[in-house]
Amino acid sequence: MPPAKKRTRSYDSAKTRAAVLAQFEHVRAAVLTLTPEQLEQPTRLGDWTVRDLAAHIAMVMGTVSRYLAMPEPARRELALLEWPFATVTAAGQVDEDTRAIAASAEPGELFARTAAAIQKDLPGTSDERLVPSRFGGMRLGDFLVTRTVELIVHTDDLNHATGLGIPYDKHALAACTRLLADALAVKAPGGSVEVRVPPYAVVQCVEGPRHTRGTPPNVVETDPLTWIRLATGRVGWSEAVAGAQVSASGERADLSALLPVLG
Repeated sequence: MPPAKKRTRSYDSAKTRAAVLAQFEHVRAAVLTLTPEQLEQPTRLGDWTVRDLAAHIAMVMGTVSRYLAMPEPARRELALLEWPFATVTAAGQVDEDTRAIAASAEPGELFARTAAAIQKDLPGTSDERLVPSRFGGMRLGDFLVTRTVELIVHTDDLNHATGLGIPYDKHALAACTRLLADALAVKAPGGSVEVRVPPYAVVQCVEGPRHTRGTPPNVVETDPLTWIRLATGRVGWSEAVAGAQVSASGERADLSALLPVLG
């Protein structure tokens, strides 16, 4: 796991909480419209069906209440910028858990149960409260930022599979974009390449001559959803560049060896 030496960006607690709840409701409303036939359609996530994907979204949000019901860890063990690199270690268990939850109840019931628990447990709980995530004790405030990543990434997966056009809450999209951009800067520290994801993030990364004035010699620019797809392996670098979804200028501006950043 790359060391999280980069100073962690601050996130507005009220905006993060509202964004997590809003995005979950966007997905919940869409899932309730799915027919039995649509629920059995394939997704781009291996052999997961839309039903599995919906269950996974309910599961990753349900962890908020589930972790709050557990004893508080004695100490913080995982920083926010370490989380993107830890996720790959749990892929097998996540798949197993998702399939079990998908088989346990219909999506509407899973989402209703999850929404009720969060509405009961989250208000009034401090961001400083530690929760026992899969990867170690985390601040609740940091854990909620990771939920924006889960929600935005999987909303995009659901849109890809169903064509529903589920909206993206702008604050959830911003938090997701920023965390994944900052993770790239942790993975490839340096100042020779500037990565721009307007309007939400600008980071410098990759070892080499540091840019100080004027237009940087190595610039990568893309939109938030393309960046998220690159950072999570949903789209490849060469594909995005060839499709003019990414602008990359300069001899060091090829990020293909650094992607994806999220396991």
